[in-house]
Formats: sequence, structure tokens, C-alpha cells
Amino acid sequence: MLMPKRVKWRKQQRGRLKGKAYRGSEVSFGEYGLQALEPGWISARQIEAARRVMVRTMKRRGKVWIRIFPSKPYTRRAAESRMGKGKGSVEYWVAVVKPGRIMFEVGGLDEEIALEALRLAQYKLSVKTKIVSRVDSTGE
Repeated sequence: MLMPKRVKWRKQQRGRLKGKAYRGSEVSFGEYGLQALEPGWISARQIEAARRVMVRTMKRRGKVWIRIFPSKPYTRRAAESRMGKGKGSVEYWVAVVKPGRIMFEVGGLDEEIALEALRLAQYKLSVKTKIVSRVDSTGE
């Protein structure tokens, strides 16, 4: 599971998911990418599930690039605990995703397999996404 090796602060505030992603919004490494259309948090488990289904579909051909990293701790209070007594413990890690962000890229294989791999990865994520190609994202 993806998570930071070490962090400066153990717990974070939630923050706001406003604005668009200007960085990381173009396909840079592969030929096809999966672009977020809405803001949200993607958990490390969702990233791993999407990666697995892509690798399985590609059958050891091509390459997968993961362009997001879960660096934000998600905390939760224990069940049936009273209010107060501080913030809950870290349950899992999430990646903050804004609209326009390229989350995954694939390259080095033919178009129909690449599109199928990304289509199956879409089902594993909690935000709406679309499949883009290198030509689409650079505007050529």
C-alpha cells in the first residue's frame, strides 16, 4: 500500500477541494491517461486496485505510471466514542485530486488494450474520470 515513509505532522486538517489542477494536467509519460473530472480523495487502496487491474489487463506488456501519491492522512474516531478527547487516529492515506489531474498513464502497447485497461481502472476510483490521449491533452 502506498503511504509516505515519514511525515512532519502525523495528522492534517481536511482542507477544501476548490479549483482546477493546472500542474499534472497533461499526459507526459505514456500515450494514454486517466483524467479526473471532479474533485475528491483517492485512497491508497483505490490506487492499488486500479494499478492491479491495469497490469492484469496489459498482461506484462507496456508500462503504467501512477501520477498521484497518497500523502494526506485520513483520521477517524473510534466507533461509539464520545465527543471531545481529541482527534481520531489515522485510518488510511489519501491523494487529493482536483479536476483536470492525470492520475494514471499507460504506454508501450496498442490502443485497444490501453483503453480497456484504463476503462477497467475507472471502475475502481471514487471520482468521475475520462480517458485522454497525448494528442488530446497537449492540444495538438
